[in-house]
Amino acid sequence: MRHLPLADPGTADHRSPGRYLWWLMKGQWHTLLGGMLFGIIWMVCQAVMPAVIGHAIDDGIAAKDTSSLVQWTLAMTAIGILQAVSGIIRHRFAVTNWLTAAYRTVQLVARQATHLGATLPKRVATGEVVAIGTNDLAHLGNAMDVTARAAGAVVSFLVVAAILLNASVTLGLVVLIGVPVLLLLIGPLLKPLQRRNMAQREMMGQLSNLATDIVSGLRILRGIGGERVFHERYVRDSQKVRLAGVKVGRLQSLLDAFQVLLPGVFVVVVVWIGARFAVQGRISAGELVAFYGYAAFLMIPLRTATEFANKWIRAFVAARRVVRVLSLEPEVTDPDQSYPEPPVGAELVDVESGLRVDPGVVTALVSDRPEETARIADRLGHYAPGEVRWGDVPLAGLPRDVVRRRIVVSDPDSTLFSGTLREALDIRDRGDGDLLAALHTASAEDVLEALAEGLDAPVTERGRSFSGGQRQRLVLTRVLAADPEVLVLVEPTSAVDAHTEARIASRLRQHRAGRTTVVTTTSPLLLDRVDRVAFVRDGAVVAVGRHRDLLRDLPGYRAVVTREIGEEVSHP
Repeated sequence: MRHLPLADPGTADHRSPGRYLWWLMKGQWHTLLGGMLFGIIWMVCQAVMPAVIGHAIDDGIAAKDTSSLVQWTLAMTAIGILQAVSGIIRHRFAVTNWLTAAYRTVQLVARQATHLGATLPKRVATGEVVAIGTNDLAHLGNAMDVTARAAGAVVSFLVVAAILLNASVTLGLVVLIGVPVLLLLIGPLLKPLQRRNMAQREMMGQLSNLATDIVSGLRILRGIGGERVFHERYVRDSQKVRLAGVKVGRLQSLLDAFQVLLPGVFVVVVVWIGARFAVQGRISAGELVAFYGYAAFLMIPLRTATEFANKWIRAFVAARRVVRVLSLEPEVTDPDQSYPEPPVGAELVDVESGLRVDPGVVTALVSDRPEETARIADRLGHYAPGEVRWGDVPLAGLPRDVVRRRIVVSDPDSTLFSGTLREALDIRDRGDGDLLAALHTASAEDVLEALAEGLDAPVTERGRSFSGGQRQRLVLTRVLAADPEVLVLVEPTSAVDAHTEARIASRLRQHRAGRTTVVTTTSPLLLDRVDRVAFVRDGAVVAVGRHRDLLRDLPGYRAVVTREIGEEVSHP
């Protein structure tokens, strides 16, 4: 049995859903074959049991031969024990196959999410990724689980057909021909079921995404009175998902009904033919009982076959979503040939905007359109393509792990992960001393004091137990405690009050003394405390200087940072 999670899930073949499923099977072929082997033994034991019972009746009871009856009884006991043991082992293999497929998929998706970084939320909705972890893993696991029983169903069907052909050519042909015909009758339902499953899965992903947006923005919605509108929208969309589920259920109910009806009719036909042969003396009483047992048993492989088809249809739908995520490429990739790392204290230059970030100082970026400075921040952190030089080295010529280690970008969408507060904030194991200093700079001591457990207090998912301002200060604490060589802060105080912002502004430059810091903001409180300000217009730096000098000499700058009404916003 495997230890999970796997040390290395491997490199998936994500060219198509079918190739991905085949890749999963190849990766766990040992346990799949083990499950198939014991699945075959388990089901063949059930298949031969009617024959043993028939011989016990004919050779023991009808012939009044006690020793023969004892022999066949012992044979039934041995077969029953073998069936029980093989069934236990088969189930263990089935669980292993289920878990292995699920773990490999979740490891692959998690690794891909890390690889994509900022590209993932731009290309795939959150709800779609959530659906992989909540629904699709189960369908992929079920497909691997049912494979062992499907192999047993096929082999046991052939065994029963061979036994019946040996006893009666007519009954053998009825089984050999009748079972494939039954499967063909069910076949037309499978493709429409797959289409409806796919449609419902897409709608569920969209609904999950909407629910995530509502929960994450609940405070904002309440503040503007929009919770009723989004509630109605969620109700409307959930009803569409419900109707899609009903359509799937209708077709699924037909499939389930046929799984019972058609094998039932088949059993009646086999028993009727066997009874006629018994009356005619062509078969014995024991063989008649055996034929009835075969007919009843054949319902198991028939249902297993339809279950196999049903679960693999769902697995294909799930695999389609997985390969969509796995096939995404990040906007920024590692270079084929990397440059040597620049020395500490190298100047950072964004060629596109003309921004020059001097080492060891705090530089602020100001624009009347915050998305402009946010794009510059993404380029400085190598999250978006662009020509950026770090000393004599192009930033695109460095491996991403080097850039992530030395340059950290924190934006308003940064969130907190669940765990203790210490684990959520001290991500580089700097120690409590540095962490407390970062809490002080971020003016977040009150958050810590309000928690009875202090740094050991639990943090809920996404930090939802904290207010928006508290979360923002804790996120700022996290990046300050990480103490990177270059720190880029995007609107770090947008959710805090003026008094708190003033305290952060007065402490930030001292905390980051000697290290490079870039802040995008339009807050006069922050701008008055930085070393230099770069004013950005139409994606380019048009002025550089001290905040008070720009405020005095540049009307366009003054209009942005003071929100003056009627002030012309234009180039100087």
